[in-house]
Amino acid sequence: MKQKAILIIIILMAGVQLKAQFNSTVVNPDTKEKMLIGYCDMQGLQKDNYGIYFDSQYDVYKPSEKVIDDLKEKIDEFEFTIVMGTWCGDSQKEVPRFFKILKEADYNQKRVKVIAVDRQKQAIVVDITDLKIEKIPTFIVYKNDVEIGRIVETPKKSLEADLWKIIKKK
Repeated sequence: MKQKAILIIIILMAGVQLKAQFNSTVVNPDTKEKMLIGYCDMQGLQKDNYGIYFDSQYDVYKPSEKVIDDLKEKIDEFEFTIVMGTWCGDSQKEVPRFFKILKEADYNQKRVKVIAVDRQKQAIVVDITDLKIEKIPTFIVYKNDVEIGRIVETPKKSLEADLWKIIKKK
């Protein structure tokens, strides 16, 4: 009985620890700006000052209906990781648009891994060294846990067209 109680306490503590590392914020000591850091989700992106950017870009973006129709046929075969900064203008523009594309393509957005970084492109609580991030936002596309492509900083044509170009090859 005692071992079972200890196990329950350990599981509860682990859950609290994980929750504390999700949608976490830090304050830059130099600029005093508040930013998300580590793992986050759409709800976290819609809070505080970054929520203003997120909601406005999400609402106004109109992805190509033709490309969305193409994406709908194959998008569920893929997973996505987004590395972004809530302080970064390109992230403030492109990340909400990416979520809008996923919604329009009927993709389960809970499958998207979002990692927020500071100005040094460090997530602090998440080691992203293996992702080799040079610019943000970076949208990484995976199939069967293998990276098949990425969109870095700004799309070449449009976010949905660039995403389709990666996905249609596979």
